[in-house]
Amino acid sequence: MTLNDYGDLNEMQLDALREIGNIGSGNAATALSQMLERPVNIAVPQITVLDYQTVTEKLGGPEELMIGLLLTISGDLTGMIMFLLQKEFANMILSDLVGDIGSFDEDDEMGCSAVMEVGNIMAASYINAIASLTGLRIELSPPSFCMDMVGAILSVPTIYYADISDKILFIEDEFNNTVDHAASHVLLIPEVDALQKMMTSLGLA
Repeated sequence: MTLNDYGDLNEMQLDALREIGNIGSGNAATALSQMLERPVNIAVPQITVLDYQTVTEKLGGPEELMIGLLLTISGDLTGMIMFLLQKEFANMILSDLVGDIGSFDEDDEMGCSAVMEVGNIMAASYINAIASLTGLRIELSPPSFCMDMVGAILSVPTIYYADISDKILFIEDEFNNTVDHAASHVLLIPEVDALQKMMTSLGLA
């Protein structure tokens, strides 16, 4: 069956995407643990296909302030992967990496660099999960960073995909170390033909 939209995904295909999300989240927890040199655990991620308006509401509304990391996907698959992190997540990571710096500040060059490196590691965890399951060659761009309101951050993929799909794969993760816990949100947005290629490679199309 040819996919024309995310809404065309059947339950078996959605289960495959959920499995990719589960593997990616597990890989991300392992990678963060190695980076921070302390155990990092992850709750069972919640993985759904949602429209942008629902995602905005789940993130606290269009005026909620968050950190956004955007990476583009190229190679055999094309699209975007976006991480939306609450400041508590950045604070947790940075306190482990560089000690207690108080609250994360976007003007802190070292802090932004560390958060982008975390974004790189986490994105690679999800992309490697897709690549290992599908056998496809996938490349990632360096992340671009912003701290803004959710509505402004989500306007980037909304505009880019306006004529393609109004739905995205939304992964809610909660990481915790021995002291703190914090949520991160992953928006995995392959283009529809890339989604078709993924399903074909998995034997589900």
